[in-house]
Amino acid sequence: MDRVDLTIIGGGPVGLFAAFYAGMRGMSVRIVDSLAELGGQLVALYPEKYVFDMPGFPKVLARDLANSLIEQGTQFGPEVVLSQTAERLDSDEEGYTIVTRSGLHLPTRTVVISAGAGAFSPTKLGVEREDDFVGQGVSYGVKAKADFAGKRCLIVGGGDSAFDWALNLHNVAESISIVHRRDQFRAHEETVKEVAGLGVPFRLWKVVKALHGEGRLTSVTLEDTRSKETEEIACEALVVNIGFKSSLGPIKEWGLELNRNQILVDHLGRTNRPGVFAVGDVCDFDGKLKLIATGVGEAATAVCVAKTMIDPGAKLFPGHSSDMEQFA
Repeated sequence: MDRVDLTIIGGGPVGLFAAFYAGMRGMSVRIVDSLAELGGQLVALYPEKYVFDMPGFPKVLARDLANSLIEQGTQFGPEVVLSQTAERLDSDEEGYTIVTRSGLHLPTRTVVISAGAGAFSPTKLGVEREDDFVGQGVSYGVKAKADFAGKRCLIVGGGDSAFDWALNLHNVAESISIVHRRDQFRAHEETVKEVAGLGVPFRLWKVVKALHGEGRLTSVTLEDTRSKETEEIACEALVVNIGFKSSLGPIKEWGLELNRNQILVDHLGRTNRPGVFAVGDVCDFDGKLKLIATGVGEAATAVCVAKTMIDPGAKLFPGHSSDMEQFA
């Protein structure tokens, strides 16, 4: 692989904006992501949900926001390396070489880590045959609401995601029920009231104990957490929303100063290793806000500082995009 000016670890919204800004500044860019597609959590976790706090969009579907960011972030032709986990960050004479889990060596002059919450995986039910039914009735989120059309659906969980999907799927699925192990919810009180007002049944003090079906899910067994009594009910779509586990994974071994699962940076996004920056949810500093809106600002700052490291004659602030020749 050729050496690039900047390697961005993480192809989510903040990483994509970093790629755009670096391209605008004339830098060669490589994006590395462990997922099979760009877009990060917008695509992987909640593509059918609306985002309301992105500037310029009163509301926008997460997948549509991701598509716009992908179009913007790839317009200057960055090299995109997907389905590759960055395993090591080795110093060399010209900067660093990132070594992936599969053995790819990716030389770079500077690095921006935009890994969000890190590698994430859903918390599973822990019942027999669960993996067999993934994609065949069991899911840990909703990629496309149309997949639930006309189906008898159970949503497991008591948080905002569970109740948001109940609202989103109410007019799509044949039936919706919420399954929760107790009678208190983490979801916003008004959302709980809205779901209840739609007549969605709450199956409280229940947990999923078994999955049934030949090839595809057809029913589940629920157990009462108090009496231990069980019942089998028809179910063709089981949405499990009981949380996600995230970890920085190998990044924790890169010699970076950490605060729990976040990388400590200064006001310019610089870590304790020269030429290595962290932006978005993965970084931490005094006054940090975990928003896409603030993360893209951090990305622009980090990219501009990286530009001056590579080219000491470059200005920190390149000027406004509306005055640049490439956009004329």
